[in-house]
Amino acid sequence: MAEIKPEEITHLPMDQLQGFEYCIDSNPSWGEAIALGFQHYILALGTAVMIPTLLVPRMGGSDDDKVRVVQTLLFVTGINTLLQTLFGTRLPTVIGGSFAFVVPIISIIHDSSLAQIPDDHDRFLQTMRAIQGALIVSSSIQIILGYSQLWGICSRFFSPLGMVPVVALVGFGLFDRGFPVVGRCVEIGLPMLLLFIAFSQYLKHIHAKHVPILERFSLLISITLIWAYAHILTASGAYKHSPELTQVNCRTDRANLISSAPWIKIPYPLQWGAPTFDAGHSFGMMAAVLVSLIESTGAYKAAARLASATPPPAHVLSRGIGWQGIGILLDGLFGTVTGSTVSVENVGLLGSTRVGSRRVIQISAGFMIFFSILGKFGALFASIPFTIFAAVYCVLFGLVAAVGLSFLQFTNMNSMRNLFIAGVSLFLGLSIPEYFFRYSMSAQHGPAHTKAGWFNDYINTIFSSPPTVALIVAVFLDNTLDFKDTARDRGMPWWVRFRTFKGDSRNEEFYTLPFNLNRFFPPS
Repeated sequence: MAEIKPEEITHLPMDQLQGFEYCIDSNPSWGEAIALGFQHYILALGTAVMIPTLLVPRMGGSDDDKVRVVQTLLFVTGINTLLQTLFGTRLPTVIGGSFAFVVPIISIIHDSSLAQIPDDHDRFLQTMRAIQGALIVSSSIQIILGYSQLWGICSRFFSPLGMVPVVALVGFGLFDRGFPVVGRCVEIGLPMLLLFIAFSQYLKHIHAKHVPILERFSLLISITLIWAYAHILTASGAYKHSPELTQVNCRTDRANLISSAPWIKIPYPLQWGAPTFDAGHSFGMMAAVLVSLIESTGAYKAAARLASATPPPAHVLSRGIGWQGIGILLDGLFGTVTGSTVSVENVGLLGSTRVGSRRVIQISAGFMIFFSILGKFGALFASIPFTIFAAVYCVLFGLVAAVGLSFLQFTNMNSMRNLFIAGVSLFLGLSIPEYFFRYSMSAQHGPAHTKAGWFNDYINTIFSSPPTVALIVAVFLDNTLDFKDTARDRGMPWWVRFRTFKGDSRNEEFYTLPFNLNRFFPPS
């Protein structure tokens, strides 16, 4: 038997992911782009409905209040997505609501001055205004770090090795929103999971007019089929005698969104009244803004790879964080009940469809704005059971996590140092947040439980985020442990030319501002 040569079993590292039908600056036909944009809009509905459903009832809000918050969150998501794709990183990313803000927001909800308000609607309004004030103040963190280029300077310490656990845990860290939610209504969730995998992977070679129809629109097709199936189960009385929790997760008529939604309603700034400002609330919210910044950094790295673009230069990354800070400011002004971050599921969908086009995401932003104004139509799509979205998350979050692991190709994984850093940061990035979660579930408060509420929010928020813990551990170890003469092992030579805008000729193609704005804001 002939001896196998090393080059026959070695795959050379590639700074751009190959095999994409459309990359960041190439566009499908208008009809296909509109359908793909609608698909991204449907996917974004999951988080846009879940967060208000979790928080608004705790604030004392009614179903009418929840619908208005969902509409507002979708409206601002559309605006933030357009701003980010036009003037921010210019990557095809949806900027939606973030679960990172839940800890400080629940802390505000439980504030004694608010919790004692007897009238539910008045308590809802007062709590919303307090959340708005905290978001407006804390948004300054990302605005300052972004536009001052401080985050870009910090990013120069990020090597491919250091980014592996961060990007990987942007996906893996959301495991609790995957199959644990599918299991709440397995007769809907499991068929959705299997159907989505079958359409997007096993039947992807089926074409209609030269378009891989099942791969490209697997999400829309499978959601339509399973949603109809779930509606048949609901209408036939399959859940008539089921426990309340099963009905909430399985039935298609329990969201109470369609009946509560107005036909037309345009969200506007300060619609809930003038925001109120409290130093403790604002300091606590700043921790969530930092977590959002770190999670978004990992998501931007993944999005660049899944759009077949080069890694975003430090200047571009910082610019995107600055615009994301503006987005959180808009969240505070409009009253979305949470802050903004990159939607991880929409990043995963770029890879699933093999379409990384910026135009598709901009079209999806148009759908978000349009359907948030036409309340009844938007509420119809928003009534899709969470279990269906959770089944899709199992695939898409895993795909984003795999992109993080793909950065290992730039490093030397025969180095014991690298194995130690990657392993420890991945393990602690999962283990520490899990400890904080289990402690909070059993004690009804986080491990940090002092008289200083803002300090509790800081610690409990930061260490409940897997990517944030991974970044702290990985970047510290990578820049202190035998770091001399290990730049090659860490993968730095691969990324060094992407640190500056002019370091690689492709950066101009992917990241130049529109309308010739680079004349006024020259990249560094």
